[in-house]
Amino acid sequence: MSFEAIKTDQVDRVGIITLNRPEVLNALNLQLVRELDQAITQMEEDDGVGAIVITGTGERAFSAGADIHENRELADEDRDRVTAERSGYTWHLATCTKAVIGAINGLCYGGGTVMATSMDFLVGCDRTSFRFLAVNYGQMNATWSLPVLVGIPRAKELLYSGREVFADEAYHIGLINHLVPAEQLMDKAIETAAAIAKNRIQGVSNIKQMLLEHTGLPLEQQYRNEVSARQDRFKGLSVEEGFKDFLERKGRRPVAS
Repeated sequence: MSFEAIKTDQVDRVGIITLNRPEVLNALNLQLVRELDQAITQMEEDDGVGAIVITGTGERAFSAGADIHENRELADEDRDRVTAERSGYTWHLATCTKAVIGAINGLCYGGGTVMATSMDFLVGCDRTSFRFLAVNYGQMNATWSLPVLVGIPRAKELLYSGREVFADEAYHIGLINHLVPAEQLMDKAIETAAAIAKNRIQGVSNIKQMLLEHTGLPLEQQYRNEVSARQDRFKGLSVEEGFKDFLERKGRRPVAS
């Protein structure tokens, strides 16, 4: 499938999606959101893709947020439907069966922050900055996604204030996992994704599902759920399958009779 508002590529087992509306700082119009959702689905279904990186075109912005001009032109009867469609794709990002990593190449504002915090984790550079702007126009977003990355107290400050968070602070509070020079951003993101992609896809998916289910549960319940899942729905490989390379290198001991 050909896309217009995004570009797709692949490096070995890493799928790459690039937001491609640089003339409007990669603002999130409905076309971009739909294409992004379709690309994620395609990469989920592709056994040749083990992890996904999302970034933006240009040096200024990952995404400036929702396309305000498109919003203003919507008829009242269409606004709720379009808003729901625009927000629904972030849940797909959060629950994607493969790891999704954000390479935040510039400013990330408003709806862009919701997209970014819906991913598994983020890589940033010296141009990276965030603003959770919904409070400035009497709305809310990222209340479910941001606390997972930075914790409740920091999320409250950022969501209540709408202030800008620059790269050093973002790294310090855990909003981004890695902070590198801008020219190394994609290399670092792809390197990190490749380390994930070399693992068994189903194993990564199972871990991600457990982490999603565990959010908010008491620690003991998380422990018991993991034990139960390992024995039942998320059974891993057998020793023979899982340690195949090791056994081939070291040889197999005779089985005692």
